[in-house]
Amino acid sequence: MTWMIFGTMIVLLMLGFPMMIPLIAGSLIGFVGLFGGFGQLDTMVQQILGGIRPASLIAVPMFIFAADIMTRGQSATRLIDLVMSFVGHFKGGLAIATAGACTMFGAVSGSTQATVVAVGGPLRPRMLKAGYNDSFILALIVNSSDIAFLIPPSIGMIIYGVVSGTSISELFIAGIGPGLLILVMFSIYSYFYALRNNVPTLPKSTWAERRQAVLRALWPLGFPAIIIGGIYGGIFSPTEAAAACVLYALFLEMVIFREMGLKQLYSTAKSTGLITAVVFILVGAGAAFSYVISFAQIPQHILGSIGIDEMGQYGVLFTISIAFFVGCMFVDPIVVILIFVPIFAPVVQSVGLDPVLVGTIITLQVAIGSATPPFGCDIFTAIAVFKRPYVEVVKGTPPFIIMLLTTAVLLIFFPQIALFLRDLAFNK
Repeated sequence: MTWMIFGTMIVLLMLGFPMMIPLIAGSLIGFVGLFGGFGQLDTMVQQILGGIRPASLIAVPMFIFAADIMTRGQSATRLIDLVMSFVGHFKGGLAIATAGACTMFGAVSGSTQATVVAVGGPLRPRMLKAGYNDSFILALIVNSSDIAFLIPPSIGMIIYGVVSGTSISELFIAGIGPGLLILVMFSIYSYFYALRNNVPTLPKSTWAERRQAVLRALWPLGFPAIIIGGIYGGIFSPTEAAAACVLYALFLEMVIFREMGLKQLYSTAKSTGLITAVVFILVGAGAAFSYVISFAQIPQHILGSIGIDEMGQYGVLFTISIAFFVGCMFVDPIVVILIFVPIFAPVVQSVGLDPVLVGTIITLQVAIGSATPPFGCDIFTAIAVFKRPYVEVVKGTPPFIIMLLTTAVLLIFFPQIALFLRDLAFNK
């Protein structure tokens, strides 16, 4: 039964079907095989509907909508100009500003792909003009977008929290430390890259220009204040913070900046609706698939075959890291979270691992896999946005992947990188 389920899914994927089809097909085969016919398909429908029922999932379309509004308006550009005014004149400053802008936009969007579009669009031409190699630029943008998956709000953390029953508020704050660590690593590498390749520096902004950039960015900087301050100040739940972000984004772009009219709002809402539909179909199909593999005790068979029950906490964390990293090299991150989290959940609980630490490591590995060849989804987003060939997009990625994997290893051995702020915020 196990080989039939996964074999069918692999064949359908290789034939080019979208991921929702293999997931539904695998669930259908499982239900028919386990219950001896089509009599229990109502249970499958119940599992699909149950998968999209958690109220926390409402935050996903709202954060997507807010990010889409900001990308089409002035918020993203003003945040980029703010970072540029302070670090643009350093050696490698433009590259450092790109990584910093990805971090700041991640703090208001939670989406790696939205960050590639919002930050990469305006900054790539500037970096090309400054003398950076295009393969370095593309790799920097694609991999810096991983920071958006860690800095709250993170759509990946929301999905993980729903599937695993972990506090989304705790996951959000645990992602800040690793996200800032990655930013520091990328900034140091950018400095030495510019030094080695003799990339010229930009003129230093005057304090008057910096003050102007700060004033222009004050409104967009309200987003992290709403999300982080609202959640940890006890004002909002994560879902309510998402709703507040949408309202704030509309207020900025339609009233303050006057960049968006009703026609643009309609097209933005339509785009968000299409993305949300795909995400929710994947979540529902993933819930049905998780029910099948749990009922058939497939996780116990798979993990037992690799001897994970005899591993300690470090062994379990390394196994989880490898599984999620490799999985996201081939499949959409949300799907990998939906399939793998229920498989590893019993082991995580049995060895006494902190689910927030596990969720942070999983989110990081998912983000790394999303930007890693051969099929990382952020790579294809960059190909579509920048209209560059596949080889050119992936050529400069190895140094960044090494830095990201180094961060993942540091998280395993030094969990306080993620848990310090969580413990501080929640008095643990």
